[in-house]
Amino acid sequence: MSAAAAIPADSTWRPAVNPWIIALVVTLATFMEVLDTSVANVALPHIAGGLSAGQDESTWVLTSYLVSNAIVLPMSGWFSELIGRKRFYMACVAIFTISSFLCGLAPNLTTLIICRILQGAGGGGLQPSEQAILADTFEPRRRGMAFAVYGMAVVLAPAIGPTLGGWITDNFNWRWIFFINIPVGIVSLLLTNLLISDPPYMKQKKNKTFRVDFIGLGLLALGLGTLQVVLDKGQRDDWFGSHFIVIMTVISAVSLIAVCFWEWFHENPIIDLHLFKDRSFAVGNLMMFMVGFALLSSTVLIPQFVQELLGYTAQQAGLALMPGGVAIILCMPLVGYLLGHTDARRLLFFGFTLLALALFHMTNFDTSVDFRTVATARVFQAMGLAFLFVPINATAYAFLPPGKNNAASGLINLARNVGGSVGISLVITMLARRTQVHQSNLTHNMTAGSPQYQAMINGAMRTLEAHGSSVTEAARQAQGLMAQTLNQQATMLAYVDNFWMLGTAVACMIPLVFLMKRAKPGGPIAVH
Repeated sequence: MSAAAAIPADSTWRPAVNPWIIALVVTLATFMEVLDTSVANVALPHIAGGLSAGQDESTWVLTSYLVSNAIVLPMSGWFSELIGRKRFYMACVAIFTISSFLCGLAPNLTTLIICRILQGAGGGGLQPSEQAILADTFEPRRRGMAFAVYGMAVVLAPAIGPTLGGWITDNFNWRWIFFINIPVGIVSLLLTNLLISDPPYMKQKKNKTFRVDFIGLGLLALGLGTLQVVLDKGQRDDWFGSHFIVIMTVISAVSLIAVCFWEWFHENPIIDLHLFKDRSFAVGNLMMFMVGFALLSSTVLIPQFVQELLGYTAQQAGLALMPGGVAIILCMPLVGYLLGHTDARRLLFFGFTLLALALFHMTNFDTSVDFRTVATARVFQAMGLAFLFVPINATAYAFLPPGKNNAASGLINLARNVGGSVGISLVITMLARRTQVHQSNLTHNMTAGSPQYQAMINGAMRTLEAHGSSVTEAARQAQGLMAQTLNQQATMLAYVDNFWMLGTAVACMIPLVFLMKRAKPGGPIAVH
């Protein structure tokens, strides 16, 4: 069909329940799932100590969750068609809730990792299912506001996750970061069962006979699983200096290439790659990759920066991010409203430009930057992200037939999650490597023949002697202070390099805005 073709009759279906009630119900469990991707980060030392495990071993608590989550994400559309979207969504909530309870009870690290794998598998189907439910529940002109509600949950949760995890761990016990999911999961299950139903086209598909694509399923699980391991363990194991990382990379590359060829020609594919024929959907996935890249990598960088170089506590670091979360809450409804009255590409242009400028502004940070400056920079960054998330989703879905909402939501959520994993791995690697480079460059200026260096040493010695140190002690302490200053400056320059990299990567997305097709604000969805 052409892009102007009419929508099938059953696509006009709307639920009997108020759609905003449905939006709040499905956002509830999704918020908890996204929160769980970051809430355990700060609790790792406590988990390792409580289960008598090493710090390196405890990182599998995070990796195992991300691996299983990434595998399920692109398959959520296929599962929804196989057993029905409502059943699949409720099954995911149930698995997530039960496994959260088991994580809290885990007597050892092995049990905890197995339960985290189950938790990630359950959580992987929640975000795509919610997006598909919202796309079918709301008429096109109100869809922007609906995605704004979802966007607040997805963008806000990673920002408050570390702060909440630290507060729970400090005041209660690390097991409570899992137990808090239980009441939310139970309420979500009850409300979903009462209020949500599948649209007619989903019920028709449910009656069809499906052949399980075991080869595609296996290749996809292997490819995404090994990719996530590479991204999580790469820097720790020196990337391709490790035989393990090389083997995992080869397996991932071969599996993902093979699954693309296999799924393209399969009659009932696990993932529908033909959706990428639509230009807006393909570009939207690339943009969503960059949203995940910028959001999660900066959420790692900023708290680490203020704690390592400015001496903030974990709670103070969380407070520095909090104004950004407030900005997102305030901006999302505005973006949803504007989306129904203006071209989404204008909002995307503004969002990418603001986000890039905010990141470039952060390259002016130094070791004397104050709390207000950091918090303000995060607010502008968050505002840019708010103007991206909803328009990308709305534009990516604009030219897809309603029956493809489930498959599309799985792919676009996978793009954001993989973007976040790639971003975190890249900034952590760059931080370590660029710190070494800057240390080497700065060391060249710290020689006995340098007048500036000698002046700094002599000044430090006089200050130390005035505070009671002997000449010998003052000389040794002055050398230590210079070495500490050098390391601090090298690390600061490495953070600046990261902010430059992120700003440049985001700026490269601006020209792509004009590759997307123009969707009429609030108009009907066209199909192919």
